[in-house]
Amino acid sequence: MDQLNLCPNSANSPPLTPLSFLDRAAVVYGDSHSILYNSTSFTWSQTHRRCLQLASSLSSLGIRRGDVVSVLSPNTPPMYELHFAVPMTGATLNNLNLRLDHRTLSVLLLHSESKLVFVDVLSLSLILNALSSFPPNTTSRPHLVLITDDAVAVHQDLFPAVEFLDSYEGLMSKGDPGFKWVRPNSEWDPITLNYTSGTTSSPKGVVHCHRGTFIVALDSLIDWSVPKQPVYLWTLPMFHSNGWSFPWGIAAVGGTNVCARRIDAQTIFRLIESHGVTHMCAAPVVLNMLTSFDRTEPLKNPVHVLTGGSPPPATVLSRAESLGLVVSHGYGMTETCGVIVSCTWKREWNEFPARERARLKARQGVRTVGVTEVDVVEAESGLSVKRDGSTVGEIVVRGGCVMLGYLKDEEATSKCMRRGNGWFYTGDVGVMHQDGYLEIKDRSKDVIISGGENLSSVEVEAVLYTHPAVNEVAVVARPDHFWGETPCAFVTLKGGTGLTKKPSEKELMEFCRERLPHFMVPKTVVFMEELPRTSTGKVRKNILRTDAQAMGSLPPPTPPPSRT
Repeated sequence: MDQLNLCPNSANSPPLTPLSFLDRAAVVYGDSHSILYNSTSFTWSQTHRRCLQLASSLSSLGIRRGDVVSVLSPNTPPMYELHFAVPMTGATLNNLNLRLDHRTLSVLLLHSESKLVFVDVLSLSLILNALSSFPPNTTSRPHLVLITDDAVAVHQDLFPAVEFLDSYEGLMSKGDPGFKWVRPNSEWDPITLNYTSGTTSSPKGVVHCHRGTFIVALDSLIDWSVPKQPVYLWTLPMFHSNGWSFPWGIAAVGGTNVCARRIDAQTIFRLIESHGVTHMCAAPVVLNMLTSFDRTEPLKNPVHVLTGGSPPPATVLSRAESLGLVVSHGYGMTETCGVIVSCTWKREWNEFPARERARLKARQGVRTVGVTEVDVVEAESGLSVKRDGSTVGEIVVRGGCVMLGYLKDEEATSKCMRRGNGWFYTGDVGVMHQDGYLEIKDRSKDVIISGGENLSSVEVEAVLYTHPAVNEVAVVARPDHFWGETPCAFVTLKGGTGLTKKPSEKELMEFCRERLPHFMVPKTVVFMEELPRTSTGKVRKNILRTDAQAMGSLPPPTPPPSRT
């Protein structure tokens, strides 16, 4: 065989990219619905043409390889189209989290060196405040493109005097529908930049390449058994790790994207029934919202729901099944571009009692077919732990789904891909069961998952430490009936004559609210005489976590708020 000089060439090794899914969708599913949003509807041939036009206009403005283009928008048609149009110029797409405050957004825009920001009309004041927070000596500021929406009543005369580069549709109209989009030079070229949380001090920008997103998009379709032409409801924000790769995946199977600006239980059920929704992804908070809604009759047709994060409680799973929701549970993170471990169901498990089925379904499961390996290893030796369901270790991953690294942060990149042994260290603690199924036992010590959002307890602690009355603070997760987890702060106060008045729990919460995104504000503050410590002086957060667990779940708000 060697004598035949077999090797990769331009015919057999063009770079993999999920952008190619759109070209095919326009041919195979050209007359089928691609997007439905209120009174707006597009076919796949129209979406293909619109993305090419937008990419053409961006290229004419000088957007090219190496540039970052940011988007601050809910799940509307422009948000979907930009997942194709921006990387079609060779640039990198940066979705910004709508729940962040202007100070955090300012830091992220500076860190990414974004050239252009597409901003939804209802987030305009937020982005303007972010830009006004740039340091005075900043030489380059991103231009703004305004996304307006017929479904939103906003009076033009209420806009401040802002110099926009253009409107979204205005930019679209100037583009060439015959544009030859910029294919990646290498499948390792970056395609997306996502920040892991609202980090104000040391942002961690996760960079993914065309190859990784291509693999994860197809892998997710296979693992979830998504058929051709599903009707997919966007309950998961696309700014959450690019909607777990499904903007590209739904194009691959010619599905219909049902978009919604805001999500609540009544809206979800209405859209399911009016559009015949078959699939949707949902953070646990959305699943809990649906199962808590006052609805007695089941759906006419089953709806497949993929959820991640904390495993759904047995009562939630039981209620979901009674409503006609077929729940699948998986595990992934921003650094892996989507779901990489899923609780693959075995037919024989259907014969088990409901409680046993719920226990099995709550496990994260096994690696998806596109992931090379997933393991649980000992911290020191790096060797696999026993498959006994009780020996804990750190979860590690290897495969094409793993990020290229953190933008401008070699230290953080090398820390999670340490030892040069080919593993990505997730920071999550888990066990491996005898049957090879993974189960998470704890999160990394400084991460709390609230409503599907990862937030750093260290950041919350840093803010509380700036309060003049706070001596020491430790933040852990407390169970929350609605959000899954919320921050719980254990605080000791300073003594001495300098402290004239002790702050209340409410005052410390308001102090945080003025300095942090609202989802990072502690919902519970516990005052202590001293924090528990180890013999070496480290705070024993395991004890505090136990105390927070013993408090029980915070009751759901009435009515449940929308955080999408």
